Amino acid sequence: MRSDVTLRRLDEQLLRQLLDAAVADADPLEVMPPVAGPPGWTPERRSAFLRFHRSRTLAVPPGETTYAIVVGTTVVGAARLCPVEDAKRAAEAGVWIGRSHRGAGVGGAVLKQLLTVARADGLESIFVSTTPDNTAVHRLLTTLGVDLVREDDTVTAWVNLDAVG
Repeated sequence: MRSDVTLRRLDEQLLRQLLDAAVADADPLEVMPPVAGPPGWTPERRSAFLRFHRSRTLAVPPGETTYAIVVGTTVVGAARLCPVEDAKRAAEAGVWIGRSHRGAGVGGAVLKQLLTVARADGLESIFVSTTPDNTAVHRLLTTLGVDLVREDDTVTAWVNLDAVG
C-alpha cells in the first residue's frame, strides 16, 4: 500500500490546486457536472468548477465533505463523501484521480483512507456508483468482499464499514 498518498480536507487554497490538477490531467466531464459550450477547460468551465465546490463543500453548512488527494506534495484528484438522504449514517463516495496517476495504487490508498474517515465520522455504510468499464474500482470493491450490482450503464455497491477492514 502506498504511504505517500494522503487526503486533505478541501479549503480555498487546495481548491485552486485541485482545479490546476483537473485542468492538467482530467476531462471536465470526469470531475464536474456538464457545462454548455465547446469542449475542454474553457474559462466558463473553470469558474463552474470553483462554484461547484464552493457551493457543496466550502458552503456553511457543507452539503458534502471533499478531500484533495495528495501524492507527496502534489494534488492529483479528489475524494468526497456526500450524505445519502434515504439512508441513515450512510454516504456516497466519489473519487477522481488524474490520468497520469491512475494504475499506480493511488485508488487503493484513497479507498482505504476514505473508509477510515467515514468510520471516524460515525458512518455505517458507503454507497459507490461507477461505470461498467471502470474495472479498477470493481477490483478494489471485490477485494473488500463487496457485491457489485450492474443495472444498465451503472455498477453500484454498498460497503458495510463494520464488515470491511
